[in-house]
Amino acid sequence: MVKTPALGLFQGYGIELEYMIVDRRSLNVLPVADQLLAAVAGEIVNEVQCGALRWSNELVLHIIELKTNGPAATFTGLAAEFLAQVRRINQRLEKHDAMLMPGAMHPWMNPDRETRLWPHGDRAIYHAYDQIFGCRGHGWSNLQSAHLNLPFADDQEFGRLHAAIRLVLPLLPALAAASPVMDGRLTGRLDNRLDVYRLNQAVVPQVAGQVIPEAAFSRADYQRVIFNPMYQAIAPRDPQQVLQEEWLNSRGAIARFDRSAIEIRLLDVQECPAADLAIQQLVVAVLRELIEEKQASFAQQCRWHENHLAGIFTQVLDDGPETLLDDLAYVRMFGVDAEVIKVGELWSVLAQRLIPAGSSLWPILETLLTQGPLARRLLNALGSQPDRDRQAAVYRELCDCLQSGELFHG
Repeated sequence: MVKTPALGLFQGYGIELEYMIVDRRSLNVLPVADQLLAAVAGEIVNEVQCGALRWSNELVLHIIELKTNGPAATFTGLAAEFLAQVRRINQRLEKHDAMLMPGAMHPWMNPDRETRLWPHGDRAIYHAYDQIFGCRGHGWSNLQSAHLNLPFADDQEFGRLHAAIRLVLPLLPALAAASPVMDGRLTGRLDNRLDVYRLNQAVVPQVAGQVIPEAAFSRADYQRVIFNPMYQAIAPRDPQQVLQEEWLNSRGAIARFDRSAIEIRLLDVQECPAADLAIQQLVVAVLRELIEEKQASFAQQCRWHENHLAGIFTQVLDDGPETLLDDLAYVRMFGVDAEVIKVGELWSVLAQRLIPAGSSLWPILETLLTQGPLARRLLNALGSQPDRDRQAAVYRELCDCLQSGELFHG
């Protein structure tokens, strides 16, 4: 059998979008993902192929993931395809009086009471996770993300892609934060999903590290710096070696050498696929410019320590686009010469430089860059002390945006 050559940089895009299944009336989470997949496949399965996409299970029964069936050659048409599949799922969920809800966290889910782990197929993996980490918490059962998988053809391409991704990761919540509510209250943080995500595996800290990956720019270095310490740390708690796999890595971007790609995991899922895809295309444009060394050399990009980048990242979790960047050396990595700049302003500069003026992305990017990420628009709609009724009204409107494919303006 002839092995298919690995795709090179920006020759394919693997997109994954996760959504909650909720009761249409109460908007409470509804654990029926297995029934949804079984209705399509005729039996309980982990995933089914539907046209250009696949529908897949996740850790818990109230989440369904839509993903490209392998890497897509282009972003063109993907938003429409994802929207069509969302509508198809919503139609199938009508028999359960249910629907999909976007956004990165359910606003009032109680994970201690409402978590139902996937009991089929790969349940041994989920059981192992639950035994070690305890999966009845927000950081496990109440978080929905958008993943972007980018391929590399060889070790050199991996190094360049990983260096660029590490620099961009701290800035992503300013574009994509979509989780301002947790436990039925406003926390003062725009991205609660990532805040609980970065702490959910603290019992074995080597699994997630500082979320921003360590400076490893070859497969051998990655194995030595990230994989080996992680596998050694988990081994006493995983005697059957169920979790000794690359996907155990929970950093904000993970190397998948088994499929020659890096998966970016720090994007909250948005109100509609068009918003997710617009954000991802802007991110790709920034990564492409970094890899082409138009603003900073590869050697300069490699020098950044994960602790420094993680410090920027945690600031952006709280303040999003309003975060002040006063690190001139970091800002210069993106070709901007400013002693102090807000993260939102930096994204505006990058978008204006890299996205053509006539691009169809601009109506979406304009909203993100002027009104703020979805989390900010949700806060504007919710008010300062939203009760359950107000939260339900706003998040019902969010569900409508997913079905219609429109942006939420708050």
